[in-house]
Amino acid sequence: MTTHSLNHVNLRAPRALLDALKDFYCDVVGLHPGFRPAFPAFGYWLYAQDSALIHLYEANPDEKLQTNVATTLNHFAFDCSNLAEVEETLRLQAVTYRKAIVPLTRQVQLFIQDPAGNNVELNFAVADA
Repeated sequence: MTTHSLNHVNLRAPRALLDALKDFYCDVVGLHPGFRPAFPAFGYWLYAQDSALIHLYEANPDEKLQTNVATTLNHFAFDCSNLAEVEETLRLQAVTYRKAIVPLTRQVQLFIQDPAGNNVELNFAVADA
């Protein structure tokens, strides 16, 4: 097997949180809803250009999401452009963020949290900064 890249991230949540996640990833991160096969449960696929990067899937009403297990997921990251525009969007949406610069490469990183508490990293090339 040869792995080429990350295909998508799947987030599963009750409908109200699912809708809040869709709005966040569209309005703040800049993804857009697109084609999603007719799965049995409601959901959204959110795209960057023609790639469905985030799959949102509605949890069953009686489903218990595990909170008693150790997790190693710290964050997931997106390559982005237009740093100044993104920072303005974050300010307008009242999204708190932390800014960092990668040593040596000088790449700019913005760290934010989505409505479910997932950590998200937005990466910008040096030329964009």
